[in-house]
Amino acid sequence: MPHDLPMQLLAAALGPVEQEHLLEARQMQALSFAVHIPLVCFGIAFPSMVVFVEWLYVRTGDEIYRTLAKRWSKVMIALFAVGVVTGTILSFELGLLWPNFMATFGDVFGLAFGLEGFSFFLEAIFIAIYVYGWDRMSSRAHLLCGLPVILAGFTGSLFVISVNAWMNHPSGFRLEDGRAVDVEPWKALFDNGHLWPELAHMYFAGFIVTGFAVAAAYAWGWLRGRRGRYERIALAVPLTIAALAAPVQLVIGDWIARRITEDQPTKLAALEGLGETTKGASLHLLGWYDDGEVRYGIEIPKGLSLLAEHDPDATLEGLDEVPARDRPAVNVVRVAFQAMVGIGTLMAVLGAVHLFTWFRRRRFVESRWFLLGVVAAGPLSVVALVAGWVTTEVGRQPWVVYGVMRTSEAVTGAGGIPVGYVTLVIVYAALGAAVAWILRRLSQRPLDVPDEPPPILESHAPR
Repeated sequence: MPHDLPMQLLAAALGPVEQEHLLEARQMQALSFAVHIPLVCFGIAFPSMVVFVEWLYVRTGDEIYRTLAKRWSKVMIALFAVGVVTGTILSFELGLLWPNFMATFGDVFGLAFGLEGFSFFLEAIFIAIYVYGWDRMSSRAHLLCGLPVILAGFTGSLFVISVNAWMNHPSGFRLEDGRAVDVEPWKALFDNGHLWPELAHMYFAGFIVTGFAVAAAYAWGWLRGRRGRYERIALAVPLTIAALAAPVQLVIGDWIARRITEDQPTKLAALEGLGETTKGASLHLLGWYDDGEVRYGIEIPKGLSLLAEHDPDATLEGLDEVPARDRPAVNVVRVAFQAMVGIGTLMAVLGAVHLFTWFRRRRFVESRWFLLGVVAAGPLSVVALVAGWVTTEVGRQPWVVYGVMRTSEAVTGAGGIPVGYVTLVIVYAALGAAVAWILRRLSQRPLDVPDEPPPILESHAPR
């Protein structure tokens, strides 16, 4: 791939410097990411849920499934449109806020962004056909049109996460005179030990966040007296999907922890607040890192060594192994990590209760306290998602490319960052209000659904 000359010129014009607005630039990027990443979850998981419900309609002939899939498809395209806006903002921020990063390493990860663009156009085309194709084609043909939307949601996240995995474990190039040469993009992006655990973690997070967020809306309606068959199905489907994904996420978390132990020991030390290299390192629940140790936490002897290396006597590197300027903000990382794990564990327990009741009694739990837990799990799943990405991104600091380029070297030297920051906040506030209005309008549209299931079709009658 030829070197991107316009990006080089942009980097030279904006000039990487240690400048006073570095923190604001990081906050702008973090804000955009926190707004965009829940929409990515819906892009990953919601098409599968919609197509699954339509498949139930094709299989059974029950109109209530068609009604639910049709309504969800409208929500799907609305969120896709919002994701286009937030994703475009993120793309511009990469070039405007971090020009030296883009100019130096664009040849390495440009392939992934190009492929992500193809995924986006594929998704845009087929999501439009799917949403506007109801009543215009056969049920089976319409169902098949949903499959490319599912595929594009997966591949789009694959290509973007491959870039993040490379930033955490850079390879496939060498630096010469401040620029990447001998670039092997396929090796850098797809032959990377961090890609598959990161992708699996994000993919299952997509189903957890989407499942609990959708279930929370219907659980709230159930508590307010909307308890028809439509609401029962609309609650049971996403809740069951989220419940199945939540315990798997705990296993994937262990996979990621082992990769971090091997490739980013300083990040692992920050997750725990391990000040000194220790054999048989302890794990602390809660607490606050101060002066090289965790205070006020609940200590589990040898717990960190056991989780990180599956060996209670393993020696783990502490923060003392690197200079202070090469350490992340320990308490930010610790609090985010513990929030993610704590919320994830609670959601796994909530899911286990639902699955036990569903498979044992063929119904979901109708206890008020359980449904309030489902309502809370919706926003809390987003909190856990954002906390997980804070753990990943802040834990990598002060490096934008781990061990290769510092964030302060990548940032723009241009002024006007505070003005851009304020503008960004206003844009996202307006966008949030627009989304709330759209979703409210969709939820208030009347439903035309049967109260009782249809008679069993002859092809599905028991023999």
